[in-house]
Amino acid sequence: VQLVESGGGLVQPGGSLRLSCAASGDIDSTYCMGWARQAPGKEREGVASIDEDGSTSYADSVKGRFTISRDNAKNILYLQMNSLKPEDTAMYHCAAELCSWWHVRQEYNYWGQGTQVTVSS
Repeated sequence: VQLVESGGGLVQPGGSLRLSCAASGDIDSTYCMGWARQAPGKEREGVASIDEDGSTSYADSVKGRFTISRDNAKNILYLQMNSLKPEDTAMYHCAAELCSWWHVRQEYNYWGQGTQVTVSS
């Protein structure tokens, strides 16, 4: 499984970005996927996840502002980010794992290299 993120960049506070994650290899709709972020000097933080049924969950810090979605036909995962704040600045990583494993362990074994999001005026 290979994951490649895109869509990051520099945006002003209050602005929006949409991240994409193109998945390839032996991956299909039975995989659960998610986004996590890591800012310099901080631990990695789970941002959002989506399972095989389309059920989603979000970190409290992004609820109401971020939306995760997936296009199973194209094997693409998205993260729509609105009302961005400076504290959203981080490297954003896409992750994937078989749902049969993820539902038990809440862990991902496949990770992308990340795309940088910087929120600054």
